[in-house]
Amino acid sequence: MVSISKTQSAVLPLSAPTVTAATKSTVATATGVCVTVHGHFYQPPRENPYLDAIERQASASPSHDWNERIYHECYRPNAFARILNDRGEVTGIVNNYEYLSFNIGPTLMSWLERYDAEVYQRILEADRKSCQRLNGHGNAIAQVYNHIIMPLANDRDKYTQIRWGIADFRSRFDRNPEGIWLAETAVDYATLEVLVAEGIRFIVLAPSQAERCRPLIGQNQEGQEETDTQWHEVGGGQIDPTRPYRCYLKPEMGLMADHKLSPLSTHNFSRQNDNSAAPNPNTPYIDIFFYDGPISRDMGFNEVLSSSQHLAGRLGQAVRGDHRQAQLISVATDGETFGHHKHSTEKCLAYAFTEEFPRRGWTVTNYAHYLSQNPSTWEVELKPVTAWSCSHGVDRWQDDCGCGGGGGWHLLWRKPLRDTLNWLRDRLIPIYEEAGRKLFRDPWKARDEYIDVIRDRSIANVDSFLDRHQIRELNASEQIDALRLLEMQRHALLMFTSCGWFFEEISRPEGVQILRYAARALELAEEVAGVQLEKDFIAQLALVPSNVESFKTGAEVYRQLVTTAQVSLKEVAAHYAISSLFAKYPREQRVYCYQAEQQDFQIQRMGSMTLAVGQLQLTSEITRETELFVFAAFHLGGWDFHCCIQPFGSSRSYTMLKERLFGVLQEASAAHAILEMVRLFGDQSFSLRDLFAEERHRIVQLLSQENLTRLDQLYTQVYRENYGVMMAFHRDDLPVPMELQVAAEVALGHRCLTAAKALEQEMGDGESLLADIEAIATEAGHLRCRLKVPEVKQILERQVCRSLDALLQAGLGVEDRSPLKLEADILHIERLIAVGDRLSLDLCLDKSQELYFNSLYSQIVPLCLGWLQRQDASAVESSVVPVCLDIAPSHGGWELSSIRQLLELGQTLGVDVECWLSQLSRSPID
Repeated sequence: MVSISKTQSAVLPLSAPTVTAATKSTVATATGVCVTVHGHFYQPPRENPYLDAIERQASASPSHDWNERIYHECYRPNAFARILNDRGEVTGIVNNYEYLSFNIGPTLMSWLERYDAEVYQRILEADRKSCQRLNGHGNAIAQVYNHIIMPLANDRDKYTQIRWGIADFRSRFDRNPEGIWLAETAVDYATLEVLVAEGIRFIVLAPSQAERCRPLIGQNQEGQEETDTQWHEVGGGQIDPTRPYRCYLKPEMGLMADHKLSPLSTHNFSRQNDNSAAPNPNTPYIDIFFYDGPISRDMGFNEVLSSSQHLAGRLGQAVRGDHRQAQLISVATDGETFGHHKHSTEKCLAYAFTEEFPRRGWTVTNYAHYLSQNPSTWEVELKPVTAWSCSHGVDRWQDDCGCGGGGGWHLLWRKPLRDTLNWLRDRLIPIYEEAGRKLFRDPWKARDEYIDVIRDRSIANVDSFLDRHQIRELNASEQIDALRLLEMQRHALLMFTSCGWFFEEISRPEGVQILRYAARALELAEEVAGVQLEKDFIAQLALVPSNVESFKTGAEVYRQLVTTAQVSLKEVAAHYAISSLFAKYPREQRVYCYQAEQQDFQIQRMGSMTLAVGQLQLTSEITRETELFVFAAFHLGGWDFHCCIQPFGSSRSYTMLKERLFGVLQEASAAHAILEMVRLFGDQSFSLRDLFAEERHRIVQLLSQENLTRLDQLYTQVYRENYGVMMAFHRDDLPVPMELQVAAEVALGHRCLTAAKALEQEMGDGESLLADIEAIATEAGHLRCRLKVPEVKQILERQVCRSLDALLQAGLGVEDRSPLKLEADILHIERLIAVGDRLSLDLCLDKSQELYFNSLYSQIVPLCLGWLQRQDASAVESSVVPVCLDIAPSHGGWELSSIRQLLELGQTLGVDVECWLSQLSRSPID
């Protein structure tokens, strides 16, 4: 390994890719001042219950939906958090999840796993690294599965929520969780009983949830006999949050009080009522951390996160000067605070974790690690039923308590909505038990383990699950019923997701979402047991008042926003049929959570009319229900569609139907064709608006393209004919007529997009196409046009990343690499970036920046060291190399000019390479 001199090493960047002050040594103890920053990462589940996918949400624009928008603002930036110098250049990239204590909602984690495997793996890797750093105690903790308010759940739902949360955590992080996050930190003693029964060691609560505390009878933190056994009242949030507390279960306040079944029934719950009595050693308990309330609030609502110095200064105010062996400064907030609610604050965290906190001698730790070395020496009793975001217990999710209200809107809808969903849950229980006993050995155990299927719906895994739980060999129809029953229960749990009550109105997206889950549960109950509950359910919703005049009650919210979103297999078939007019589907095609197998398909065009007739088998990936359909989709031209669906009858009838329809098409009469479709299929038909939103948007764009192309040609003609006139206006500093300016912007934007697409698809000479884009940028600059071409922005970002990756993958250590080829590759990347700047596209080069930075110390710096070593042996002193870099010089015959070009590319990408450029500039033969 090679080093550089002390003078040279002093100007090294603050950190190499994973080398920081916090990782230079393994943390073996949690003593002195320890800091834990906990992020509760969670988003309400937004998937359409029928499609298992999130549909476009206009309010999240320019992103597809709110998950995607927050991903770009928070989840990904925290996986690749930048440390910047005073020039705004990257000196380090930190995975904040490696230092944050965090929980990520299982439903959000599932979305992340599907949306971006790289970020998902960074999160898992962060937990593994924190385990290595903190003696086996990882940063991640579990969460109750779909964020229900646990004190308001019945006993079985409590157990299922905890068991699902633990199983989901274990399947991802490959270990058992030590702690768990309760939705809204809502807790009661019955919930604690379930947590202890399921092996959870600790939870995190708000300081306002504690009632009183006292030192444990026995030895205190300093190992001395504790004589102070009096309770200290802390109900106003005065509890000391710098230590963990032990909370013993109270049988009179838990599940045992109602004589409910509990796995803890074999435990000894006896305790003395005397305040001075020590707890019975057999009494179950759980440890509790209380986060620092004032600092946590300041992180969310003040400027504490404006810099790492401000953050450390505010945390420092909580440090106790009583010389205790260890103290924990613990704060907790929504994880979305870091980047979404407060833009770019992930950078503040990254620097604080890796530089600011270690500089002050503070240990960055997590709750499990701290507890392992600092067991609880105090006991706490909680208020009976509490949550962090409601000062009235948990009334925010069941009553008109005032929390979360505003704008003059009442909250009278909350209680009847809760009552209605409780009513539905209780009606579904006997349906599940009665039907489930015919299929499962133990229906409730099957539900608790259904999380294994939710995580993996592969045929083999579902078969394995059914084999374990079926009471006997189930036929195909019974398997469908079994899965329908379990899905009914899943949606019965999802309908209690806390977000539905959190805000001020039932018709908000969160309220509508939980009603959609309820609707799906109702539908499944009818399908599997023939029990119709929807009419009574709607009657109860009529008692739920809405603040919105157009709804008046929850019943109308249900009719307008819920039933209209329901999807049947026939509607999936209609979606497939209409979209088949514009897409050539293979024999097998996935349509959201359905498998579509094309048994037969024929399409014929005549003038502006197109007719597609086919035979389609649809199978749900979730319930395995399947049906064979015949469809006819007729496009009359423009926006007019007529689609008909019917169950498959026989091959003979299908052949006759197909011959008759294509025969009528030959008459070239749209009216006759539609009449024949009505005669063959009946009155029910589907149109463009019946397509699922994503496909409808795609087809609308396709149908618009011809008109847009004609408009582009028209604008281009206007622009060319009036170019000289526009230049005359500009020469005389006169405002250009709006009509001419718009024509120029549209014409140039169309040309720019065409050239960019050709560049990406390699349709021609790349350098020539890039030159065309540069010429368009020059032309737009002369005419002061600001082109609105977001697609060009995305293309250029991808091209920069792709070109850089190709450059680095080719291997910088290859000795016979042509300097001219290298120079051309680098110049191409710099031109892509420059033309994006000239077009004012504000390119996001994060991924390219990460590619370069990851190669800086593994590929580029060794080239610098190798060149310096060859030119001046005295420039290398092995005794002063930062051993953490583990860099060996390259012995390739690279020219100084080539190395400089690589470093200057780093400058263009915003990476700090100044020290290496300085080293090369000091070379005696420079």
